[in-house]
Amino acid sequence: MARTWLSVTVELLGGRGEELWPWPGRIFAVGPSHTFMDLANAINDAFARWDRSHLSVFTLADGRVIADEETGAEMAASVRGPIIAPIDIDVAKVVRTVEPGSEFQFTFDLGDGWTHRCVVGEAKVDPLEVLGIRPGVPLPYWGWGSIPDQYGRRWATDDGESRVPGKPTRPHPMLLHAWPAHAQTPDVDVSELRTAIGAGDAQRFLAAVTGHNIDDALQQVGAGIPMVLEHRRQEAEPVALSVINRLTWRGGAGDQVLAEDLLAGLRREPLPDRVLPVDLDMLSTVLEGAVDLSLGGYIDLRTGEVYDGISTDPMMVGEDAAIDVEEEPDRWLRVSLAGSRQAWQDMAAFAERQHDEAIRERLERAIEGKGAFSRFRDVVDGENLSDQWYAFSADRQTGRAREFLADNGIRVGTRGEDNESGQP
Repeated sequence: MARTWLSVTVELLGGRGEELWPWPGRIFAVGPSHTFMDLANAINDAFARWDRSHLSVFTLADGRVIADEETGAEMAASVRGPIIAPIDIDVAKVVRTVEPGSEFQFTFDLGDGWTHRCVVGEAKVDPLEVLGIRPGVPLPYWGWGSIPDQYGRRWATDDGESRVPGKPTRPHPMLLHAWPAHAQTPDVDVSELRTAIGAGDAQRFLAAVTGHNIDDALQQVGAGIPMVLEHRRQEAEPVALSVINRLTWRGGAGDQVLAEDLLAGLRREPLPDRVLPVDLDMLSTVLEGAVDLSLGGYIDLRTGEVYDGISTDPMMVGEDAAIDVEEEPDRWLRVSLAGSRQAWQDMAAFAERQHDEAIRERLERAIEGKGAFSRFRDVVDGENLSDQWYAFSADRQTGRAREFLADNGIRVGTRGEDNESGQP
């Protein structure tokens, strides 16, 4: 297409008695068929004018005025200023009236006087190059600056005298990527999910996750992806990609590790490091057991089996069942307790994500001071949040267990010489 369109830079100088600086601006592509009324509407669109019951007037450098027929007649009959030969804003074409390099003025609302400086670019443009389309009306293709409200209102009921309303203590759910509301989408049933994984039932797994909120159970959903890829790869690939993207965005403990493992499965690549079929639930129990009740534990680096600390005590489990870590020290990986800090942080994170302000405040008060865990549990049970809390906390614990293994050079999967059938 030939370069037959004008490039018009429009900058808002001020209005309502206020001079703006820096001047906010937009650059418009204006075609041969576009009238000055088309340009006026485009400018008012771009500068967020929502009340259009006001006049739009252009003034050219030679003093000619472009306005509607009635307004032009009134201005021509004025007893002040030069004699005006008005031009009809609905008929006059921009391209035929102004030339490259020329300057003219646009005023919206003669009372508030929103004044714009319009400058025609020296070179004409091709709309397909600057916009990618050939629009039916003038259209901006570049812009800058903050656009003021045409009446200076800062909020919906601003009367010019009232104080600015207090800012909410929490960001809007849309800013937290928590909208639409969590309740609008059913949560994944973790028990059903685990049953499907345990049975190797790919169809049941896909039914469990489709149409459900899985963001609180990504680690547990991810554990079933390799099985589904093996049995129903075409249907599973989009789910796998979604889980990988969600894990990467969430970025919690163990999320990046699982995302890398799932990506390897999609690419049919072997998992890195040593691959062992570690029971992450058992490992989580050992890692995060009560300090006064648990002795930590060990992982068998040959089999992936997890043992709690009691398993080393012949007095507790018997001579035949007790493991001797000192006999083959290189065979065992010590698992030390993580302490209660991470569990407390789980409660704090769960409380913070609640959309109901009253429930959120109750949970936040519950975790303050001694007895936080029991008080928190009472509130969770009382508000029917037990299933949500179980999925949320279990997922974070699983992620921490997965990250512990990765830090020690271990990936969760089914052992095999080629490592290609690994299951996170």
